[in-house]
Amino acid sequence: MIDIERLCDFPDWLASQFPEKQDFLTDSSLDKPQIYSVVEYCQIIKNLAIGFIEQGISAGDKVVTITNNRPEWNFADIALSTIGAIHVPIYSNISRDNYLHIFSHSEAKLLFIGNAEIYEHIRPVIQKVTSLKGVFSFDEIETITNWNELLKQGKATQEKHQLEYEKRKNAVKPDDFVSLIYTSGTTGTPKGVMLSHRNFICQVKAAAKLFHFGVNDKVLSFLPLCHVLERMVNYYYHYAGCSIHYVRSTKTLSADLKRVRPVIFVTVPRLLEKIYGKLIARGKNLKGIARRIFFWAVETGFNYEPHKQMNFFQKLRHSFLDKTIYSKWREALGGKTGLIISGGAALQPRLCKLFCAAGIPIREGYGLTETAPVVCVNPQDNREMRAGTVGSVLSDEMEIKIADDGEILFRGPNLMLGYYRNEHLTNQVIDENGWFHTGDIGDIVEKKFLKITDRKKEIFKLSTGFFVAPIHVENTIKESFFIEEVFVFGEGQKFAAAVIVPNKDFLYDWCKLHNIAVKTDTELVANTQVIERIQLEVDKLNSKLNRSEQIKKFVLDAGTWSTETGELSPTLKLQRKRLESKYASVITSLF
Repeated sequence: MIDIERLCDFPDWLASQFPEKQDFLTDSSLDKPQIYSVVEYCQIIKNLAIGFIEQGISAGDKVVTITNNRPEWNFADIALSTIGAIHVPIYSNISRDNYLHIFSHSEAKLLFIGNAEIYEHIRPVIQKVTSLKGVFSFDEIETITNWNELLKQGKATQEKHQLEYEKRKNAVKPDDFVSLIYTSGTTGTPKGVMLSHRNFICQVKAAAKLFHFGVNDKVLSFLPLCHVLERMVNYYYHYAGCSIHYVRSTKTLSADLKRVRPVIFVTVPRLLEKIYGKLIARGKNLKGIARRIFFWAVETGFNYEPHKQMNFFQKLRHSFLDKTIYSKWREALGGKTGLIISGGAALQPRLCKLFCAAGIPIREGYGLTETAPVVCVNPQDNREMRAGTVGSVLSDEMEIKIADDGEILFRGPNLMLGYYRNEHLTNQVIDENGWFHTGDIGDIVEKKFLKITDRKKEIFKLSTGFFVAPIHVENTIKESFFIEEVFVFGEGQKFAAAVIVPNKDFLYDWCKLHNIAVKTDTELVANTQVIERIQLEVDKLNSKLNRSEQIKKFVLDAGTWSTETGELSPTLKLQRKRLESKYASVITSLF
């Protein structure tokens, strides 16, 4: 019986378990989708691995990929793991300074680029990296060697390198260093996290006991595969034999969901908030009784508890709302979505409840790059999940505890090998008893479920002596239909304040309804009646917060926050240092 202990075992596993599977990997972004069978997958990986050997890549050498999601990412990833080389996947939207740091710090030998747009962005950096011995592309890019040349080299030199290939593959051990992932650098220079085969594989096997998908299921992959959560779940799809459809951008997500009709996908809270916003926008356009039923469904969903049994009257109400409202929401997400996994940031509990009520189960989890990534997750079974928490530990091999100051500590087989070339920093976060200090604050609910309250470094202290957890406050304020983004601050001040980016589409509709004439976004956020309406929303939501947490002053910003403009990280978290700098004068004026 074939078992999996290393990433390079996946081809043998797939060949033994799903040898006839024809639609294993699909590049769904193309006009004519490119489909790879299990047999093709296995052969390509062997050819590519031998191509790497022909290129002189040794065990321990670092190879970088910068690409959007596509089957080729897997080929490079598994081929590198087969010969003991180290895969360094990088986001395609970070700064050139960070690219230069990662290339130099990792001493990268080869670079794979997804498309011409990425190449144009990093071309000035490539010229400065002396360790690079070759640059390849997945798309056809003039002046760059295409990755297919490596495949041809591997196929042509199989007899020459067969013994070396087998020797290198057999030498790979489960605890070997297999991937170097650089954190997004929200607080400074990116750190290189060293992960092993075991770090990933232990989670894949544990996840297979909690989630039950298989060879007949289609899945959609759109979060970047260099995002460690998407990557781990991608390995789970391999293990389960699912049909994986890759799309290269979230811009076409709505159409992709309807076309692929996946049963599962991974996302981050920001995208769920956008989906929710679109649903609410539809509801606003309804009239009369239809509108009242729609928002009745929304309010009912906010109070839904997935783990609790409904009584007769609740079942009757739910059946009516499902036929009239919720079923249409499911169809908008493809009609077959059996599970959405949310990670990377805190999810508003009310959104989890609402989607679950609509028959679109959301399961929130928690982890870090350093834990490869999953520490806790809510399982597929409704009875074993709790909305508003990140679930319980993924497996019995993993442990969590809460330190005296509220910090979450973790240890288990998925804990990183350490930070690359930084033993001092490694020893700072992993203590003498093997506990990893996560930097997150939380507590245990019902003696089982972990609830995250904030990042330890992001909690600030008011001059009154009270502490404020900004993420909790921001998620509470974002419960308003009128508000899209919030940045809370107030270190050393008497009260907490905020910069608010309103939901401009919603506000324009509100203005039209109330005969308020505004023509531009700037006019919108400066309008006195608009400011008064947002103040009402803030006052209402402040009632859910402790007095010290309440927002006493705010300003409205007409802009849009994004990764491109620097307010959001590649994983769509707030870049607080960047926001503090951008709004320095605003912060001063508020206090």
